Amino acid sequence: MSANPPDPEAEVWRQAKRQELIARRLALSPAERAAASERITGRLNGLLADAPGRLIGFYWPFKGEYDPRPLVRGLHQTDVALALPVVIAKKQPLVFRPWRPGVPMAHGIWDIPIPAGGEPVQPDTLLVPLVGFDGEGYRLGYGGGFYDRTIAALPARPRAIGIGFSCARLATVHPRPHDIPMNRIVTDETD
Repeated sequence: MSANPPDPEAEVWRQAKRQELIARRLALSPAERAAASERITGRLNGLLADAPGRLIGFYWPFKGEYDPRPLVRGLHQTDVALALPVVIAKKQPLVFRPWRPGVPMAHGIWDIPIPAGGEPVQPDTLLVPLVGFDGEGYRLGYGGGFYDRTIAALPARPRAIGIGFSCARLATVHPRPHDIPMNRIVTDETD
């Protein structure tokens, strides 16, 4: 499926669907979330087994997203380099700063923790949160376009792994022309 041209009805649908999917995600019980997260972590460990010596960009969880922090703490123990995204300005690509347990943190946009300092780095693998996703690998994010801009702006395209709970699956996300599909989507269900 190719990306669709901008469509005002699709944009209204996307905004309503974001709210619905976030509410669905937040409605998961603690037991459901823990079981789903364990399955996701297991799949990611398998996918990232070749990661030593690489630089993985991950995200700090927000609004009930899968929490990758236990996964990346384990990766850190195997000498994988890690980085977190920082929003510099609206409609601009993200900048990634190095992260490791204990690094000084500050509050970024929406009070999401970010590394307080550090020179920008370029991850070769990105773990990208999903609000929604479809079978073509397109993701529905929060609407700012930060990950699409970032992937498009990097000199070497990173391996982009979209991560979310299976309850976020859609028939289509009505992709826009600038949307970039993920290389892989990982959920708690078989992918």
